[in-house]
Amino acid sequence: MAMQKNLDPLLEEISGPTPAQVLRKRVVGHKGLIFGLFIVFLLVLVAIFAPLLAPHSPYEQSLGNRMVEPVFMGGTWEHPLGTDHLGRDYLSRLIYGARVSLLIGLVAALISGTIGTAMGVAAGYFGGKVDAVVTFLINVRLAMPVVLVALAVVAILGGSLQVVIGVLGLLLWDRFAVVMRASTLQVRRREYVAAAQAIGASTSRVVLSEIMPNIVNNLIVIVTLEMAHAILLEATLSFLGLGVQPPTPSWGLMVSEGKNMMLFEPWLVLIPGVVLFVLVLAINLMGDGLRDVTAPDSRS
Repeated sequence: MAMQKNLDPLLEEISGPTPAQVLRKRVVGHKGLIFGLFIVFLLVLVAIFAPLLAPHSPYEQSLGNRMVEPVFMGGTWEHPLGTDHLGRDYLSRLIYGARVSLLIGLVAALISGTIGTAMGVAAGYFGGKVDAVVTFLINVRLAMPVVLVALAVVAILGGSLQVVIGVLGLLLWDRFAVVMRASTLQVRRREYVAAAQAIGASTSRVVLSEIMPNIVNNLIVIVTLEMAHAILLEATLSFLGLGVQPPTPSWGLMVSEGKNMMLFEPWLVLIPGVVLFVLVLAINLMGDGLRDVTAPDSRS
């Protein structure tokens, strides 16, 4: 027994670290990933526990407390980030606005990811006419400006949370399709795919067991990019008055409501703008970091 204990460190040194240990070391050593995960996790917690964290109702108006300045500009702790033009607590609306941004970003990315991944993998795996049709659809989609199409559709159907999610989910699939098609074209030529086909594995078995696990790293990056893209597009639509409608708290809507007072009360635009910037930056850092730690050999 004592000899076995003495041999264990030697055996570990010979065999090398386990995959879990290598992954943990890469995660800990990647500062961008740690920062992104921390910010996103923090904002997710804020969104989940918004009723407990918000000091006031985000819808409660108090015309007697209109345009109260935040604490760092001489305000009071009753409204740490001040109030808007209707006397609504800015911190509470900021906290509840995290729910809207994260929900739209996540659901829109899932919808567009499902559509684009299915099209891209089908085009890359089957080739031929399937590839030609998918490529044509991608070109049609790329010829359509996202913001203008979204504005037109939302203007026709009316602005609401559900409409914004649906429109963005159906418009942001092109990048998924392009990347998944290229990745599938590379993977389908590998020996293990040919071996699976040779032993009679079904198409679904080959795609799910041999191809998808080897292209999931690229999918992670696109999901995070499109999630951040959807959040920015929602803010743009809300800023233009065609996204999430009042009184629902939205960071883009808060910027829109404060733009008329921007020269006199710049914090009305600065606060939601900075939070939106930090969230989008954190999501992009998280995606890039996940790509680095899960497929480091493919990065220079």
